[in-house]
Amino acid sequence: MRLLSSLIVAGLAGLFAAGEARADLRLCNMTQSRVGVAMGYRDAQGWLTEGWWNLKPNDCETMLKGALAARFYYIFAQDYDRGGEWGGKTFMCTRDKEFTIRGVEDCLARGFDRTGFFEIDTGEQKNWTVQLTDSTRPSQAPKP
Repeated sequence: MRLLSSLIVAGLAGLFAAGEARADLRLCNMTQSRVGVAMGYRDAQGWLTEGWWNLKPNDCETMLKGALAARFYYIFAQDYDRGGEWGGKTFMCTRDKEFTIRGVEDCLARGFDRTGFFEIDTGEQKNWTVQLTDSTRPSQAPKP
């Protein structure tokens, strides 16, 4: 898999109007491509990865509803139309089809792919929005 040389995201805390009582983790695909997204995080039972959310160009999706319980979340996204990936150095388990996977250890031995996710630090905010943009579109360069 190709990994980005630079990471992509802009987190926007407090995106909602002051009078609105919403708290979610949202991801917005601000690119001109269709994008597939996987997410990882730690809950009371340990590490969990989930995928795939398929976002159309200029579309947003609520990935977790309600007040965020963790400070750190991990995202992997792939550009279906132009190729490339938004990834990072935190490895978690994924698969090609829809999935929910407990644990991040021994991905290959358990029959899963081992995929690099990038970290989102929400700063302990109760809601957060991640934006993928064309200006930070995945590199087409091959993996070193």
